[in-house]
Order: sequence, then C-alpha cells, then structure tokens
Amino acid sequence: MRFPLLRPRWLGIHLLAVLAAVTCFGLGYWQYLRAQEPERDAITSPVEDLGAAVPLDSVLEPGAYMAEAEANTAVTATGTYADAPLLAPALSPEGDEGYHVVVPLVTGDGTALAVSRGWVPAEEADAVDDLAPLPEGEVEATGWLMSPQKEEDGYVAVDVPDGQIERIAPSLLVNAWPYRLYEGYLILGEQTPADGTEGPAAPRLVPPPEPPQGIQWNWRSLSYAVQWVVFGGAVLVFWGSLIRRESAAATGGGEGPEGPASGGADGGLEAVRGGGSA
Repeated sequence: MRFPLLRPRWLGIHLLAVLAAVTCFGLGYWQYLRAQEPERDAITSPVEDLGAAVPLDSVLEPGAYMAEAEANTAVTATGTYADAPLLAPALSPEGDEGYHVVVPLVTGDGTALAVSRGWVPAEEADAVDDLAPLPEGEVEATGWLMSPQKEEDGYVAVDVPDGQIERIAPSLLVNAWPYRLYEGYLILGEQTPADGTEGPAAPRLVPPPEPPQGIQWNWRSLSYAVQWVVFGGAVLVFWGSLIRRESAAATGGGEGPEGPASGGADGGLEAVRGGGSA
C-alpha cells in the first residue's frame, strides 16, 4: 500500500494517540485552574453595600451552621440590647491594638446575635463603661454578618481579665450570655435609633476589610497539572516514534545502517568481489 500510515490499524492508533494527548492536556488545564482557586478557609465573598441588606433570618437561623460564603453579607437584625459589653481583642485597619465592643442583641425568645458596636484603642479599654449608652427598647441594627473568629484572627491578648473575651465566637460567648446564639456575629454599620448622647464618643465603626483579590496558588493541584502535561507530551513522543519506525520500514530503511535492510547494493557488490577472489 502506498500510504501504510493510513491503514485501518494505524488509523486506530492515530485516534487513540490524539484522544490520549487531548485528555492529558485537558486534565492538566483543569488542574491548573484548580490551582488558582482560593483556600477553602478563605473568605471570598465581597463586602456588600448596606443598601442591599436583607433580614438576618433569611440568611441564618439561630444555632445553624454558617457557611463561609455567607460572610460579608449585609443583613438587618431587630431586637433589644442586653447585658454589659464585652471586649474582644482586635486590630484596627492601621494595625493598632484595641478591642471590639461586643454586646448581645436579643432578637427573640432566648435568642441573641453578637454585635460589634465598633473598635476602641487598647488604652481606652478601662473606660468602656463610660461609652455612650445603648438605646433602650427595640433597635434595628444593620451591618455585615461575619463568621466566628478563629484563634489566629486579630491578635492574642496577654491575659483575658473580667469583662473581656478571647475572640468573638459562640463557643465562648455562651459562657458569658444566657442566650441561644447565632453562629456568626454582626459588625455594626448603621443603627436606628443611634446610641445615646451621654458619655464619651461612641466606638469607631470599622467595616470589614475586602477579602484579598490575589491568586492563592494550590501547589498540589499545580504539580498535578505539570504531571498531566508531561504525560501528554510522552504520548506525542511515543506516537511520533511509532510513525518514524513505520515510515522507515515502508521505505526500506529497516533497522538502521547496520541492519539487514541496509545491505542493499553494497552488500551485493561485496558478494561479487568475494566470489571473484575465491
């Protein structure tokens, strides 16, 4: 046959090689995309505008699990403030040490939402009881729903005296407040009615920071991507090697210059000379 590489057997080999190479490169590209996904414990939801706030109960129920994707959601909660404020260590946007002023907003019968009224510097911690009083009666608080703080969030205080708490987390707050708590907490953005006018200035309202926009590489997925590309390249190299061998055999190249098929005319000439000398 004039074109041996177009025989049915070789057409099957060509198809198999193409499918294998495309599969390998496709899986490599998929792993490359996965390598650029953020870590699972990273909050990727952007900070919503307060104008888009929705009722708290439409996002989260008391005691229910809070998914990371719900963080930074703008919500509105209605209730009454109760109990004395607690201080939770926190850094300001400038990196200064200070505290969240945390109070429970009682939203129903025996249920409450932890609300951060704002941030105060560390040197004003002793004067937290002198802050402007909370409004009495029903309050509508609007802000950003946040996941419970982890141990690595903010900074760790040297000690935790009375009136303070290590971090804003229901697992710790249940020991301080007699309520069934929402898993998340609220960073206050707006409040109706506002705090009272007596006492020093209110705590500084600090919106949550926007989550990082840079790529967080997953090196394991990236290594898988490289491996799949190598496998795809190996398939192409092996396919090309088979084609070269078949082409060489079809044109009489045999196994190389020292192979049987390379004898050709030179071999016949040597035979004639040998016969003449005999």
